[in-house]
Amino acid sequence: MNKTIFAGCLAMACILPAHAGPALDVLATPAAASPLAQRALVNGLAAAGKRLVAVGQRGHIMYSDDHGASWVQARVPVASDLTAVNFPTPQLGWAVGHDGVVLHSSDAGANWVLQLDGRKAAQAMAAHYERSGEARLLDEARRMVEQGPDKPFLDVWFRNASQGYAVGAFGLLFATTDGGKSWQPLMHAADNPRGLHLNAIRGIGDALYVAGEQGLVLRMGAGQERFAAIPTPYQGSYFGIVGTPQAVVAFGLRGNAFRSTDGGASWQKVATRVPAGLTAGAVLSGERLVLVSQGGHVLASADHGATFVPMAASPGHAAAVLSDGKDGLVIGGARGLRQQQVKQ
Repeated sequence: MNKTIFAGCLAMACILPAHAGPALDVLATPAAASPLAQRALVNGLAAAGKRLVAVGQRGHIMYSDDHGASWVQARVPVASDLTAVNFPTPQLGWAVGHDGVVLHSSDAGANWVLQLDGRKAAQAMAAHYERSGEARLLDEARRMVEQGPDKPFLDVWFRNASQGYAVGAFGLLFATTDGGKSWQPLMHAADNPRGLHLNAIRGIGDALYVAGEQGLVLRMGAGQERFAAIPTPYQGSYFGIVGTPQAVVAFGLRGNAFRSTDGGASWQKVATRVPAGLTAGAVLSGERLVLVSQGGHVLASADHGATFVPMAASPGHAAAVLSDGKDGLVIGGARGLRQQQVKQ
């Protein structure tokens, strides 16, 4: 199940595949090579320099060196469904997904190693909150240890080659300062006492923003050590947040999008005229913004998110979007990867 379906099914039926026979340990099973990988569900896209990298179901990671015209499958040590990917440098990247997986590549996405999984994450939480004495979080960590690695990370973002963050279901929030060699829980540093799902994390301007369910938006400014909740006018789920130093746009269910030009102190509703859930966003050249929806809508803004107009018609569900490095887009979704020419 991809991250947007996990976060609320996007008004669609949640249908899980039936499995016969003994359960597969996806954490001990490498992703299988498949000529159809680029046609299967893709949840995340990122640029590794001029290379494009896509992640999706069953541990599939693919990369393209020709602007998305063709794709090569990477070597991945797990078969967990992957939800997001981020490259702070052309060579160094991280991907996250179900079963608490965090993967790392040091060669622009061709090969990956496992840095963290749900078992290790639960153990790290239990050890940390036993030392700190925070009873609520210690109880949650102990439940995670008992339940096994069933909590997904839904997004990842790195400030540089060393400092990064991963967020996920039930309030999961982890950070690293050594390029992922070690990960520390940060749930105690977020205003999320109910453990709401954290669907996306992005650095915009000099602040770090997290978008979650039930209208939750968290912000940590430069020099701060806590993710503070900032009120928004919407109480539905936000699936992502995108922006420029001039403005940020939080977007989610039923085409809802809200814009702030003052670091989240106030928000204005953006008219998208889209009835479907907005699932992903990206910043293009010239600080243009683009949003895509589960219904195939592609919207663009040339004024830092104040207004959005239809950019192109795209067939089918979309879960990820990225500039192709030329004059178009690469879009990932339920039917895999596709190129999309856009109106200028």
